[in-house]
Parts: sequence; C-alpha cells; structure tokens
Amino acid sequence: MAINNIFNIAGSGMNAQMVRLNTTASNLANASVVASSEKDAFHAKRAVFETLVNSNLKGYSKDFIGGVKVTEIVDDAAEAKQIHDPLNSLADENGFVYASSVSEVTEMVEMMTAARSYENNVKVMTTARQLMLRTLEISKA
Repeated sequence: MAINNIFNIAGSGMNAQMVRLNTTASNLANASVVASSEKDAFHAKRAVFETLVNSNLKGYSKDFIGGVKVTEIVDDAAEAKQIHDPLNSLADENGFVYASSVSEVTEMVEMMTAARSYENNVKVMTTARQLMLRTLEISKA
C-alpha cells in the first residue's frame, strides 16, 4: 500500500465528518423555526456515509484503496412538534403551528461525535507524517 493512501483515506474521513458537522450546524440553526403545517416544518438532516473499498470504487484511480464518502443527506424521521399558538401568524385554522423536529441535545451529541472523528483522522495524518519523517532520518544515518 502506498503511503499516500493513508492520507487519502483519512482525508475522505475528514471530508465526510465536515459534511456531518455542517448538517448539524444547519439543524441547530433551524431548531426554533415554526411552520404552518407538518409538511412544511423543518426536519433534521442526517448525512449517510458509504464505505469505499476496492469492490465499489468506480470513478477512482487504481491506486486509491478506500475511504468513506457521503452518499446523500436525508431527513430525520422524527415528527414535527405540534404547538397550540393561535396568535402566531403561521397558525393553521385550528391555531396550531409546527415546530422543527430538531433535538438540541441530539445535535450536540452529533456535533461532538463528528468533531472527535474529524480529530481522529487528523491524528492519523499527523502520525503518518511523523513516521515518514522518522523513516527518512533513519535512512540518512
């Protein structure tokens, strides 16, 4: 395995976790949004990952070993919260508005998990770089 594969794999993991962090930030930004119907209410977004291995690497170079990629962003299945607020301009004929399905606690856990995964990939790259430098130092001696 070529050493650049380590960087490619860790880099793909970092890219995937960045998408995850961005969707979490979007979810938190829309946590307090209300809508006039269940259909129009904001639903939390989730990144769906796919493992890249030699058997499904269409469109990648032959040297690429694997990694991870985001295949799609999907809506969370949680239902919007129905709130009775007849004075709200968005209230339906029964006086209800629909709050987003975002749970701030869940999003904070998502954010911490994604940040730690991102950090782990950075550490992999840093360690690989240090090992490469040590190998060069040994070969000079």
